Amino acid sequence: MQTTLRHPVHCHGIGLHGGRPATLHLLPAAADTGLRLQRLDRPETPSFRLLPDCIISSPLATVASSPLTPDLTVATIEHLMATLHACEIDNLLIQIDGPELPILDGCAETFMALLDEAGHENLGVPRRSVEILRPVHVTGRDGAKASLLPGTAGTLELSLSIDFPAPAIGRQTCTLDLSRDSFRSELADCRTFVNHRDVAALQAQGLALGGSLDNALVIQHDRVLNPGGLRHENECARHKMLDTVGDLYCAGFRLSGRFEGHRTGHALNNRLLRTLFSSPENWRFSDGSPSVLPSPA
Repeated sequence: MQTTLRHPVHCHGIGLHGGRPATLHLLPAAADTGLRLQRLDRPETPSFRLLPDCIISSPLATVASSPLTPDLTVATIEHLMATLHACEIDNLLIQIDGPELPILDGCAETFMALLDEAGHENLGVPRRSVEILRPVHVTGRDGAKASLLPGTAGTLELSLSIDFPAPAIGRQTCTLDLSRDSFRSELADCRTFVNHRDVAALQAQGLALGGSLDNALVIQHDRVLNPGGLRHENECARHKMLDTVGDLYCAGFRLSGRFEGHRTGHALNNRLLRTLFSSPENWRFSDGSPSVLPSPA
């Protein structure tokens, strides 16, 4: 059955890239509402439903744009989306008082705690998930690739690999069958990461202004600069998996199938979703309803 939160919750922090204070509110929503975003600092604009076509190209974060007001964007949504995906929250109103969600701990542990505090409400209406019917593939630069394939009904299996020149990262792999428990134990504490030599260039572009050792894993060649070191030997691959779980939930519905990726990122993950939904022969709704996504408005 479809779910929402039992109680509203909120949190406060700073945006990873803009470095500005941000307050996030998560409010229960009715069945078939989907996941909706609303900018409280733009009261003249309505909320909009998150769907693949709402995602605009951004290499360092997942950024959603309102279909009715294209200059209205909400950035760095991937960690929250991953947590909602794993916790099976189908309907929610996400309110933010600025252009970027707070980065909080740089992973998903705080979002997990928020959802634990809010509780789950069963709405008594059957959930519609998206079933993958035939393989779809996309490729990017430097050997990047991502695929969605048919899989076991009702489950999402993920497998990915990364390959970075920094010896502290190198080549890593991660596999997961997505569930609330597996996400909590395997991915939720894995932090976003950055190469120390890239920080100055990013900040010169107005990015990573809110980053610190408190919310990011900083790599310097063969060293991890964070005092506590790595939380998992393959923490970077696990965080890429966390991002992917969030990016895939920008479909607006849970996926039933298998994801495979190598050196994938936000833009390629979104292109994969758009390719999936480009033909009704690629997918179907689990309840047999027509293979047409709802309007984002």
